[in-house]
Amino acid sequence: QVQLVESGGGLVQAGGSLRLSCAASGRTFRTYTMGWFRQAPGREREFVAAITWIGFSTDYADSVKGRFTISKDNTKNTLYLQMNSLEPEDTAVYYCAASPVHDITKRRTREYDYWGQGTQVTVSS
Repeated sequence: QVQLVESGGGLVQAGGSLRLSCAASGRTFRTYTMGWFRQAPGREREFVAAITWIGFSTDYADSVKGRFTISKDNTKNTLYLQMNSLEPEDTAVYYCAASPVHDITKRRTREYDYWGQGTQVTVSS
């Protein structure tokens, strides 16, 4: 069974940075697509970024492009999300997700089979 455990959330002032981590275990992830999603209070969960476990394909939501960077360390089975120039609108619970299909175009929550428990990111103005 795939397990995903996020960490690195917290409180930061606008303009600041945070790096989220997602430790993945339970499978060989070579064919997987990994994603970050977020959910603000009263809003639906939305796509943030995705990366294929093999190769260097990445995809970003327009709202974070140029500010956030998704990356991975294959040797540690860990996914990262570097968040710079944070804005109050980035406040949300951030979730790590995994799909067993190698496809960088995955942006919908239903396309991901496994989810972490989430980590809170709060950006103060």
